[in-house]
Amino acid sequence: MRFRSAVDRWHTLLPPLALIALALTWGSSPAGVLAALLGVLLAGSVLAGVHHAEVIAARVGDPFGSIILAIAVTIIEVGLIVMTMSGPKAQPTLARDTVFAAVMITLNLIVGVSLLVNAGRSGEARFRSKGSGGMLAAVMTLATVTMVLPNFTANPGPTYTPAQLGFAAVASLALYVLFVLTQTKSHRDYFLPVDSSGQQVDAGDDHGHRPTDRETLVSVGMLVASLVAVVGLAKVETHAIEDGLAALGLPASFVGVVIALLVLAPETLAAGRAAARDRVQTSFNLAYGSAVASIGLTIPVLAVVSTVYPTPLHLGLEPIHLALLALTCLVSILTVVPGRASRLQAGVHLVIFAAYVFLAASP
Repeated sequence: MRFRSAVDRWHTLLPPLALIALALTWGSSPAGVLAALLGVLLAGSVLAGVHHAEVIAARVGDPFGSIILAIAVTIIEVGLIVMTMSGPKAQPTLARDTVFAAVMITLNLIVGVSLLVNAGRSGEARFRSKGSGGMLAAVMTLATVTMVLPNFTANPGPTYTPAQLGFAAVASLALYVLFVLTQTKSHRDYFLPVDSSGQQVDAGDDHGHRPTDRETLVSVGMLVASLVAVVGLAKVETHAIEDGLAALGLPASFVGVVIALLVLAPETLAAGRAAARDRVQTSFNLAYGSAVASIGLTIPVLAVVSTVYPTPLHLGLEPIHLALLALTCLVSILTVVPGRASRLQAGVHLVIFAAYVFLAASP
């Protein structure tokens, strides 16, 4: 019984353990079993941090709850990127690789899994094309401004000039703020879930119980502890991550895929559960909303960090990734516009994601 209780409270027990491990290993370069153990604590701290951010978001309510959750996830993502970039093998493309991986995960993996789960049960998944289409348009615009246009400016290389990077950062942040206000205030009904017959369902069931003041305060403390643990352990684990990828024969750029999968794991699971409850629109809100936040908040923060960090930001995508992004956008439009989708569309999205992962591992 005590073991079961401890398992249920893993998200409260793990951050302090991670902080203790960080204090004991700071400044070292662990390897072997110790590095593997720290990797588990790092992954657990990410999941715990997202969990506690969700608790705080549920207590605060929209729109500030969504903003708090997005900021917490952004801090985790940026912390992992910056600490990994600080290693001996600096990767100027790591930010781009991570953000692009987040786009591919949200638009293909999460959407594909959600459609497969729901359409497999009801035969056809139903959602709101207005809300989903608006979110998809925001993602496509953000991805183009931040990761496509840098390849076509007069500035040599896949980089922006400081002025261009500043414009992209401000535009990304402005579009994210507009997205949050649209989703939570002016057109909230566009994002409410519908059932298999197309009728609106009560969205209250998706939020669960409202956390108490005590639960919220505990989550605030655990969120701070998780963020510190994630950033610190990412720094300690930099050498082990690089050595592990080399041992597996994976390119250094695959770190971005690992970071994005780790950060978006909670959203992927939550989207699958929502789809199983016939809430595909909720799944799409998680998928497209995470993509908008990943670009709209991460790029502005990294733009500020780049002013004091020696490694340049290579944001422009390579030709193979440009092709995958274009295919993803086209398929996503065809999926979203009708407001309904079958297992075929789910399979198409999952195949695109599988192609992305395979080519990332074997470019």
